[in-house]
Amino acid sequence: MDRRDIDGLDVTFIGKVSPTAPRIQAGGHPCQGIYYAPAGRKPKTAVIATHYNVDFSEHYIAPYFARRGFGFLGWNTRYRGFEDQFLLEHAVLDIGVGMRWLREEAGVERIVILGNSGGGSLMGAYQGEAIAPTLGAALPAAGQDALEQLIKADLYISLNAHQGRPEVLTDWMDASVLDETDPVATNPALDPFNPDNGPPYSPDFVDRYRAAQRARNQRITDWAKAELKRLNDAGVPDRLFPLFRCWGDLRCMDSSLDPSDREPRRCYRGDPAIANRTPSIGRANTLKTWLNMWSLETSPCQGAPHLAKFNTPALVVQGTADTGVFPSDARKIFDHIGSRDKQIELIPGAHYFEDSTAHRDAAADLMAAWIEAKS
Repeated sequence: MDRRDIDGLDVTFIGKVSPTAPRIQAGGHPCQGIYYAPAGRKPKTAVIATHYNVDFSEHYIAPYFARRGFGFLGWNTRYRGFEDQFLLEHAVLDIGVGMRWLREEAGVERIVILGNSGGGSLMGAYQGEAIAPTLGAALPAAGQDALEQLIKADLYISLNAHQGRPEVLTDWMDASVLDETDPVATNPALDPFNPDNGPPYSPDFVDRYRAAQRARNQRITDWAKAELKRLNDAGVPDRLFPLFRCWGDLRCMDSSLDPSDREPRRCYRGDPAIANRTPSIGRANTLKTWLNMWSLETSPCQGAPHLAKFNTPALVVQGTADTGVFPSDARKIFDHIGSRDKQIELIPGAHYFEDSTAHRDAAADLMAAWIEAKS
């Protein structure tokens, strides 16, 4: 472990093996993270955040929590930067390694899970599995034992979080795609960037478009299942395939849909019309990863089943200027959470509150006060 002082904080690098992944020969650990704490102190309460594939070790909110007296573990699983190989059951075990480090090595007595952005449903899945595990059948014996010993967090915070991996991808899919192997082929009657269709979009167009998005997800799922069987029958375990045009959420173009304070005609990659033509979210997958992460039919990465298991206090925080998570998403997450003790707060700010340090401070103050109130 490496320790250094940054702006009055102790910052420690952690590298650990996982029950189902050893250290690689080049030296890297499958599980890695950075722990932030007030200088010279060992906090009794710490927050942990992880994402499906984005490196969260230097998470923007970490110093904000540490300066308020909490520990913060920005944690990464083996899938950081390897979204195309993601499997939830192993990611959950990797998160468990970070949870155990907090409890056994950092001396933390109370752990708060922070489910931020795409990591919301991942951390929700971890907490759900720690309460009532369901993923054991996909794991070897060592993994099954580790799954049964996951440490449950004491509190849960959803921060500008997507409902689930299949849900967000489907919401963002361009429903006018005609051929998954051709980035150009388009059905003009469903093209969200065709001015004849809007914006503003009519209720009928919205209904047809949303149905076509779900149908697109299902077509890919049907193909992936059939292709995986074909390959397996020939002794081939898996294959990669590309995914095009996934910045087509109508809400990004029409701000009258799911109204908020967000900037119009924006997504996380800028202008949706340009972003939609650029490889982005889900741009490469193995067949197994599609079925595990993105498929509405088969993925265990959907948020609702995991959130329904919750029996610990939960807070849902949503920035009203977020261009990719909308007020209805936050309310659905809140409704799905099974805990009786739950609270939702809509506050000013963009997805990572990158629009204002004052917004970041306000968000950190809100979450810190809630954690303290639950002590």
